[in-house]
Amino acid sequence: MRVLMIIAQKGFRDEELFDTRAELEKAGIEVDVASITTDNALSMFERNVKPDLAVRYAKIDDYDALVLVGGSGAPVLANHKEVIDLIKSAQEKNKLIAAICVSSAVLAKAGVLKGKRATVWSSPANRNFVKVLEDEGAKYSTDKIVHDKNLITAFGPDQSKEFGKAIAAKLKE
Repeated sequence: MRVLMIIAQKGFRDEELFDTRAELEKAGIEVDVASITTDNALSMFERNVKPDLAVRYAKIDDYDALVLVGGSGAPVLANHKEVIDLIKSAQEKNKLIAAICVSSAVLAKAGVLKGKRATVWSSPANRNFVKVLEDEGAKYSTDKIVHDKNLITAFGPDQSKEFGKAIAAKLKE
């Protein structure tokens, strides 16, 4: 089993990469990390990660799942055609697609949440990402982790470990 995790070049959420990846690896799943370039990516807590590959070189056929990591920089991923194309390709090939925190909005903008149940990070003061999901036709859920066929979405960083376990369990089905 092999998973591709996509992180923002700047502002990805630490737990959502590191804790999710640890759970996947604990389950015996190989993980590659991609970003827009292979230059060091900087997390929200200023940890550097050297991506294994640039998204434009990723081939979805090499992976069983595509996982988007959230964080303040994640919404920018929706502005990159290569990210949107990879998400659409994953959907066409019936791959598992997962997103945590605000990265669910990237899936929505790629069109893969239309008619699907999904969650996304929000707060009483900021419901912008809920609006993105709803505007793109998703059925917003307040559940912390939401499964809808080959889609898994998680609310935020506190769910990182459970998110990783949910992805691993779905891949082992």
